[in-house]
Amino acid sequence: MIGTTGKRIGVATAALTLTLGMTACASEDGGSGGSDGGDKTITMGIIPSWTDGLSTAYLWKNILEEEGYTVEIEEINDAAPLYTGLAEGDIDVYPSAWPEVTHKSYMDEYGDDIEDLGAYYDAAKLTMAVPEDSPLTSIEDLVGKSADYDGKIVGIEAGAGLTKAVQEQVIPQYGLDEDGWELQTSSTPAMLNALEEAVDAKEDIVVTLWRPFWANNEFPVRDLEDPKGALGEAEGLHELATTGFSEEFPDVAEMMSKAKLDDEQYGTLEDQVVNENPDDPAAGVEAWIADNQDWVDSLKS
Repeated sequence: MIGTTGKRIGVATAALTLTLGMTACASEDGGSGGSDGGDKTITMGIIPSWTDGLSTAYLWKNILEEEGYTVEIEEINDAAPLYTGLAEGDIDVYPSAWPEVTHKSYMDEYGDDIEDLGAYYDAAKLTMAVPEDSPLTSIEDLVGKSADYDGKIVGIEAGAGLTKAVQEQVIPQYGLDEDGWELQTSSTPAMLNALEEAVDAKEDIVVTLWRPFWANNEFPVRDLEDPKGALGEAEGLHELATTGFSEEFPDVAEMMSKAKLDDEQYGTLEDQVVNENPDDPAAGVEAWIADNQDWVDSLKS
């Protein structure tokens, strides 16, 4: 498991340093437009270790470049600067945002300067997870157990909505702070490495995860029940755009509003990009499209 999974985790780490192009959508003379013959460059912002954004960005890059657009993928290390760039127009599209619950605070702050083009997936969920052979079944079970886990819940990036939910909702609502628990923030690749090491050593660990995410299938883990609902309800994954995008790129906005992925479609897309082609996400998308050409064609009809 170490060799294969390590390679899969590596795509997130490698992507953090991979430069794919940082150009903004506006041309030097200020002209910017969609199908009217103007500048047809679209900048998509992603946090590369969050593989829903990585997968969908390369999917849209393939689809739109077939339609004559140039798509630049700009990698950003945290959600706050991504939303700032989107609101200020430095980023045209965030192709896999969590605006309903996880990123609600960012939408409260920047939403007036952001267009919501629609949800492509409607059953996303924040979770906390443990190895499947763990005695823990609920977040409530963490009370009184901090010494067994060094008091650490292994998390991801400090600016992630999941991190905020655990720090501000889960820990106080369940009284975990009073029991010596704290959230250890780092990065998604670091969390996955810690999870892999614990699973291989058959050690206990508590991590923050989410669905949909390939790690839920790769590792023998299960979600902890959340009887207080502190992590929020299921939510949609949306394509968000900077204000005015649908006027400049009406055809693209329409295609994005039509895009809907079910569990199987999303799962196979992420599997191709992250697991089957970890060093070449564009090749993963090509393989997925070969099996889902009807879905792509439906966006253009």
